[in-house]
Amino acid sequence: MAPIGSLWGVPRQRQTKYILSAAAIAGLELDLKPFEFGVTNKSPEFVDKFPFAKIPTFEGENGFVLLEGASIARYVASLAPQSGLLGNSIKDAALVDQWIHFAEHEINAHTDLVWQLVERFFPEDAYSESIHKAVFERQERSLKFLEQKLSLREFLVTDEITLADIVVANVIQRAARVTLGAAERALYPNVFAYYARVAGDPRIKDIFGTADFVEVPVAPKKDK
Repeated sequence: MAPIGSLWGVPRQRQTKYILSAAAIAGLELDLKPFEFGVTNKSPEFVDKFPFAKIPTFEGENGFVLLEGASIARYVASLAPQSGLLGNSIKDAALVDQWIHFAEHEINAHTDLVWQLVERFFPEDAYSESIHKAVFERQERSLKFLEQKLSLREFLVTDEITLADIVVANVIQRAARVTLGAAERALYPNVFAYYARVAGDPRIKDIFGTADFVEVPVAPKKDK
């Protein structure tokens, strides 16, 4: 089978995992291009094609280009409607989109902000304990909502893995490497049983890779 297009990304990146997992379940092939961060994305050829100069990025037929992992993954899923990745109806597809947006904006955004805080990515190495606590509490609210939903079903939209499950499971994996230590994970048994179901699917298990969960949440770096 000929590749459906070229993908620039790195396999360890959450967003690239969305795309590779969608392609694997859909039975489609992607041409994953070699990529060196800070080199490939700064080359004139790359910037000319992808002016935002970030990954993942995709180029399909006739120069069709996309950026953003969820958008590329959704396009890949749409090429194989029989895969069930977007559900089985228009309503299912809307629910898939709902959970993707929920995962990225109500869980992962908080993971990233906590990580940036503790790694002192902000001006003057700023860290705020009160902001850290507030962000964690917002993520906690979202995880409680997800925990309740997953008490009712094995997957989020249909009775099989959809793109929503791929995205949510990747977001949970990322959170469990940053904000959710063993004690926090114990509060969400349904969420982590669900994560194991999705990440353990033989079609995408190798793409998810090892869990590499933290024992305790990441802590702020000490003041210099």
